[in-house]
Amino acid sequence: MPKRAAEIALLKIHLDAQSELPMYRQLYEGMRRSILEGEFVAGARMPATRNFAKDLGVSRNTVMQAFDQLFAEGYLEGKVGSGTYVSHALPDDLLRARPVVQSITIATEFKGSLGKGLDHEVVNHDAINREVSDRGKETASLRLYVSDDNNYAVRPFVTGLPALDAFPMDTWIRVAARCWRYLSTRELGYANPAGYMPLRKAIAARLQDTRAVRCEPEQVIIVSGTQQAINLSAHILLNPGDSVWFEDPCYLGARAALSNNGAKLIPVPVDDEGLNVSEAIARAPNARMAFVSPSYQVPMCVTMSLPRRLALLDYAARHGMWVIEDDYDSEFRYAGRPLASLQSLDTAQRVIYIGTFSKSLLPALRLGYLVVPPDLVDAFTAARAIANRHAHTMEQAIVAEFIAEGHFGQHLRRMRTLYAERQAALVTAAEKEFDGLIDVKPADAGLNLVGWLSKTFAAHGISDTQVAQHAAANGLSTPAIATFSLEPNQRQGLLMGYAALTPREIRKGAKELGQAVRQMLP
Repeated sequence: MPKRAAEIALLKIHLDAQSELPMYRQLYEGMRRSILEGEFVAGARMPATRNFAKDLGVSRNTVMQAFDQLFAEGYLEGKVGSGTYVSHALPDDLLRARPVVQSITIATEFKGSLGKGLDHEVVNHDAINREVSDRGKETASLRLYVSDDNNYAVRPFVTGLPALDAFPMDTWIRVAARCWRYLSTRELGYANPAGYMPLRKAIAARLQDTRAVRCEPEQVIIVSGTQQAINLSAHILLNPGDSVWFEDPCYLGARAALSNNGAKLIPVPVDDEGLNVSEAIARAPNARMAFVSPSYQVPMCVTMSLPRRLALLDYAARHGMWVIEDDYDSEFRYAGRPLASLQSLDTAQRVIYIGTFSKSLLPALRLGYLVVPPDLVDAFTAARAIANRHAHTMEQAIVAEFIAEGHFGQHLRRMRTLYAERQAALVTAAEKEFDGLIDVKPADAGLNLVGWLSKTFAAHGISDTQVAQHAAANGLSTPAIATFSLEPNQRQGLLMGYAALTPREIRKGAKELGQAVRQMLP
């Protein structure tokens, strides 16, 4: 495409000075849409930012912000001395939406139950009461949760916990007191199973701005965390025996929720670009669902590349497959702007978007949310009502006010700075204390890092599971990568959280872990 043609196409992008959406974001959305619709072909040269800004009547900084975001997400690429171009990594056949060829029937009723409940302290599968259903026995055997409170304590290098010590409790208490003071009698009764509307509106507005999610407040369903969101999605969208592409290794809670709903998990390797879509197709071309965490995959700590995202959505659209996007800690990115969500690229309404406040605020809140296609709202709302009627109304109201008053955005900005410092502390401590036995590299996002074990351990017949167990015996929490895996891994490693720990605790924990792993070697 000649440069002049690109300039003409760009000038067609409509910018609304009265819109609440920042000008750079409007420009970014318009450019991204033009690229995905094929108006700009791969390799097309973009005009100079200075000239482009002058033609549009906006500041050069606005254009540069839009270009920076497109660079970060892989839509644009630069060549030294020759300008900016549409990325060649975008295959032409993935840039056009194709019609869904399979009709989908959605069931809105739960078919079956777990039978009688189990006391969570029972861990001996053979001793489970005979009256428990087969599904109940299978659930108990997963042993995802334990009853010992010490297992949930903050200790090096616990994963999945935010900085509880840095939570703005005084501000939270003031907001909570005001909400309780002015609550209405209506808010004391039963509420909409889909959630408190002011919170749904606040979530929709924030997702549109920060994650480019395309949704209306009515599409937001409030749930009790990511676990319930995955469970409801599996129950609504899967029949027993349906195949699901599943990141391997992956989050244990997702594995349990999907398995407990009768899914046949198809492990798909995760590499530096995220889930390997080609391999997934080869292993299960008729899969009903794919479960992915494209923003920051745990435990591999990688981000799904744009070509992989487009390939996944293209296949889902053509084969009527559902995609569950777990966007659990997308707020925490330390280099460049946050990447747009997978849902924002979905033109066929195949993506179920999942988010949570467990990482951005507090796990104890037990508040998360789904964004579902419009035609699934009724089914998910019905399932939510059956699960446990609705989330705690006043906690929803407090979070809504916390967002509306700007406290949430301020808290996230503080946490990004804090977590970047804590991640750096872990990387530095690892270099000092591990003697090359555990390799810990920095990452652009997330609350955890992978510590890859040197080949010395394998040479002595020591697995990452054994290293993790030895670390646990020394008061350290470093789950093995093998724990998250369905298939054997080529590399052995430990997942290490840093967000909940102060730099001093990180340094102390690294010293203790270094001593512990050296004890294992001859």
